[in-house]
Order: sequence, then structure tokens, then C-alpha cells
Amino acid sequence: MTPILYSFRRCPYAMRARLAIVSAGIEVELREVALRDKPQEMLEASPKGTVPVLITDTGVIEESRDVMDWALAQNDPEGLRNMPAEGEDWIAQIEGPFKTALDRYKYVTRYPGTDPVAEREKAAAILWQADAALRRRIWLYGERPTLADLATITFVRQFSMVDRDWFGAQDWSGIQGWLYRFLASERFTAIMEKHAKWQVTDTPVLFPQRKHTPRMHPLGGYR
Repeated sequence: MTPILYSFRRCPYAMRARLAIVSAGIEVELREVALRDKPQEMLEASPKGTVPVLITDTGVIEESRDVMDWALAQNDPEGLRNMPAEGEDWIAQIEGPFKTALDRYKYVTRYPGTDPVAEREKAAAILWQADAALRRRIWLYGERPTLADLATITFVRQFSMVDRDWFGAQDWSGIQGWLYRFLASERFTAIMEKHAKWQVTDTPVLFPQRKHTPRMHPLGGYR
């Protein structure tokens, strides 16, 4: 069977799952969902009701990092899993304290009594840890990206969009260059194509739509 991916275009978790699928050159049936009106078919497969959800012929994968690992275990033509051990530490920081601070900065009304500026500074302090290295090289660990880049950059994008003027005014050219190269890439364009909300009567939408999977460009973009 063709794997089925329930996804939401702007969700950073779903975005990084789609990044790994595109990078692996795997074709899935994409089902775009509305988070306020989740399809029953998705909830039956994954009652927790969050995206992404990937249904394969061997089971259901409910966490974005697990989807990434699954995809790259099938095929990893660019060697994205070849990263230093500290790559997992970076991923853990972004998934953990960075995302916690980001949520309290972006969704302040959900967290009464929270100081959004203080939370922004907590998240920024984590990004500063990588800025010096990214001034010297294009990706976190060299001239080519790794899983550490793809597993975290969608959250940094979300952070940058809360207050774009503030983000752009910070003296972290390494972080900004890393993010802006990604946003200008063919790979980002490929995962952000718009799709209508899935209906059970729809003709299946295959993802990625392009037969050619864009490759990483050694100078930092994609081709």
C-alpha cells in the first residue's frame, strides 16, 4: 500500500515529517486536515488527534521524529543521518526547552501569568549557541545538512514569524542565514504546496508531487 500521511501545512511537526519524506524520495498519499475538524479516519488511526500521522502497511506512526526516522531508514541518499553525536543534543534542546519557550512566547494567552519577552529570551539563548558555528559554515555541522538541521529548522521558522522585525534586528547572522537559505530552497517550496482539506471522496493526492526530488546544493541551497 501507499503510505498515508495526515498532515497540516503550517504545523512545524508535520513540516519536518514532510521534509524527511521528500528527502527520502518516498511517495505517500497526503491528506491535509483542518485541526478544528479532524477527520474520523485519522482519529480512528491515532486517537491523540495531532499531526503528523503516518499509516504504513506495518502500522501507525504518530510522532514526527519517528516519521523522519522511518523515512530515512527506507532511503537516505544524502546521508542526513550521518551527523555527530551532539546533533541529537541539539534536536533535544529545540524539541524541549526551545519549543516550550516558543509556545509561551507565541501563544501567550494560553499561559496566563507568562512573560512573553522572558520566554523569547530563553528561546533566543538556545539559538545563540549555534550562531557562531553557522557564521563559519552553511549548515549546523558542515557544508551539507544533516537530520539535525531538518528536524529543528521548522521550529526556528515558527519562532522567527512571531515578530519578524525583532528577529531580523538581532545580530545573529549565522542563524538568519541558515534559516533564510532554507526558506529560499526548492525543498521548502516542495513541502509547502497548498492542498485542499481532505475529503473521503477525494482522488488521492500523492506527495511529493514532483517526480524529481530536489537535492541539497553544496553551497547551502537545494537543487
